[in-house]
Amino acid sequence: MTGRETTAERHVLLAGGTSEAGWAVARRLRAGGVRVSVAGRSASKLEEFAAEGFETVQVDLADADAVDRAFARLDRLDGLFPLVGGWRGGGGIPGQSDDDWAALEVALTAVRHACRAAWPLLDVSPAARVAVVSSTAVARPLAGGANYAAMKAATEAWIHAVAHGFAKSARDAGRDQTGGCTIFRVKALAGLEQTIGARFAALWDADPSGASADIVTLEAPAG
Repeated sequence: MTGRETTAERHVLLAGGTSEAGWAVARRLRAGGVRVSVAGRSASKLEEFAAEGFETVQVDLADADAVDRAFARLDRLDGLFPLVGGWRGGGGIPGQSDDDWAALEVALTAVRHACRAAWPLLDVSPAARVAVVSSTAVARPLAGGANYAAMKAATEAWIHAVAHGFAKSARDAGRDQTGGCTIFRVKALAGLEQTIGARFAALWDADPSGASADIVTLEAPAG
C-alpha cells in the first residue's frame, strides 16, 4: 500500500519546521495536495506560515506535557518530519563540552517527544511516514564533532525503533505494515532544502520498509 489513495486527506506535521527546510518541505507537500501543519515555538515565524495558509501549532517541543497537549488536538496524522537540529563542535575530544552536549540534546528530546505524542495517530494511519535529517558524521565521526555525531546517532537509533514499532504493530494486528521511517543523512543541510522536500514527499510512492528505517544519503548539487 503506497498511500496514493489518501493524498487529498493526508495530514503531515513538520515539527520544528519554521526553518528554510521547513518552508521547502511544506510548499512541496501542499503542491501535491497534502494538508500541512507546522509546529514550533516562535509565534512570529509561525505567523508567516499561517499567512501563507498553513496550519500552525505553537509548542515547545522540549516540553513533553506541552507536546502531548498540542498533539492531542490533532484529528489525524499521516506524516511526521521533525526538522530540529543544530551544530556544536570543535576543540577535539577535550573540547566536547557538557554545554554543547546539553544544547544538542534538545533536538533529540524534541524528536522523542514528537514521535511519542504522534504515535497513536500515526499507528492508525493508512500510510504513515516519519523522517528525520541526520548527518554523514554518524558514519565517520570526528574528534571535533564527537558530541554532534553521538547525538545524531542516538536520533537515528530512535527512528529505527519507531520503524520497528510500525512493523510490530502490524504483525501483532495481523495486517500489512503501512508505516515506515526514513533517515536522510547530509553533510550540510544548506542547499539541500528543495531536495529534502521532494524526497520526503516521494516517500508515499513506495511501500514502507520493514523493521528498520531506510537510510538515504543526500549530496548537495554540484556548482
